[in-house]
Amino acid sequence: MSRYSAWQIVKQGLTGNKSWEPAWRDASPKSSYDVIIIGGGGHGLATAYYLAKNHGITNVAVIEKGWIGGGNAGRNTTIVRSNYFMEGNTEFYEHSLKLWENLSQELNYNVMFSQRGHLNLFFTPGQRDAMIRKYNIMRLNGIDGELLDRDQLMSKVPHLNYSQEARLPILGALYQGRAGTARHDAVNWGYARAASNLGVDIIQNCEVTGFISNGGQLVGVETSRGEIRAEKVGMAVAGSTSLLAHKAGLGRLPIESHKLQAFVSEPIKPFLDSVVVYGVGHGHFYISQSDKGGMVFGGNLDGYNSYAQKGNLPLYTDVASCAMNMMPALGRVKLLRQWAGIMDMSMDGSPFITKTDINGLYLNAGWCYGGFKATPASGWCFAHTIAHDAPHDVNKLLTLDRYKTGHMLDESGHGPYPKSH
Repeated sequence: MSRYSAWQIVKQGLTGNKSWEPAWRDASPKSSYDVIIIGGGGHGLATAYYLAKNHGITNVAVIEKGWIGGGNAGRNTTIVRSNYFMEGNTEFYEHSLKLWENLSQELNYNVMFSQRGHLNLFFTPGQRDAMIRKYNIMRLNGIDGELLDRDQLMSKVPHLNYSQEARLPILGALYQGRAGTARHDAVNWGYARAASNLGVDIIQNCEVTGFISNGGQLVGVETSRGEIRAEKVGMAVAGSTSLLAHKAGLGRLPIESHKLQAFVSEPIKPFLDSVVVYGVGHGHFYISQSDKGGMVFGGNLDGYNSYAQKGNLPLYTDVASCAMNMMPALGRVKLLRQWAGIMDMSMDGSPFITKTDINGLYLNAGWCYGGFKATPASGWCFAHTIAHDAPHDVNKLLTLDRYKTGHMLDESGHGPYPKSH
């Protein structure tokens, strides 16, 4: 497969754009593979790519029940950051951010990663203390960060609601300059193209309906397109994890499925050049502006278990209220569209990338709000775990064992309540 380049664009433009190659092979399933990855989202495709690139395992199939880019990968708000403070999360998300910084060059595909900065607002002295603590942990781990007071924040984002009579009087923010946004579809397409170029089969419209075992060893999957055998099977299916885990015989996992809504406005002129977030004590809201000009924003989970990929009026009202409280100038902007993605919310709000008690079965799940930003490191670590049958140092704490030993990674401090994370 030829490399994309400026010369290719010129050449194709002069010849009518008639000889572009397909971005990836739409493969038909073979009878067997070394590894099967269930789930053609960002995490599954990244896992297949790093299996081939880092570990030389190219006889890999990515099985997707729909089409590439049709799941949660196309239903998120595209934020990338590494401002975490729990051991296990700090090193993992910083590793992911470092992979993001060179991802377009590595994949030879523009994933449109824009390091426009991430601002986490605080409104009370207690919240400021919490942000100072997070800042100190970040700096001790070599992660960039800066504490901004109210005046510094005002110079960076002048159109926030700085009134002292505001419902949420802003005191300042924790700023991470290397954070930003990326194009969600492009990330999937880039990993799909790069994995396919290394020999991985990407099989779309192929739903896993069951698992094949032999003497306690998982040896393959049953699909809508027939049986496919493999020595190892990895699951990266986000909100559908519980359903497939039950079919595989894993039993009940420490996750719940919830839907998370997001919204996009009509395109407007450049208005916001960073990501603005708040989520401590006064609700939950995040917003950025896409390259097309639309304001991309969201808030809390619906708070009840659901597999519906549609919205409801209470969340519309809540998120719109947060938007107006923080940026009154948005009041005249029209909402263009809304969607929902199914989240696999873990009991402590942190993910797991791990082998399971079933020989040959590996699990990548529990991503809560953090799935998109984790895409590169998730695939990188999951590929290592599958290839070596053991976690890498980067994900050694992100295993199911912590639920047995009680070593929770409760980043937000909400306890064992998935909907609260």
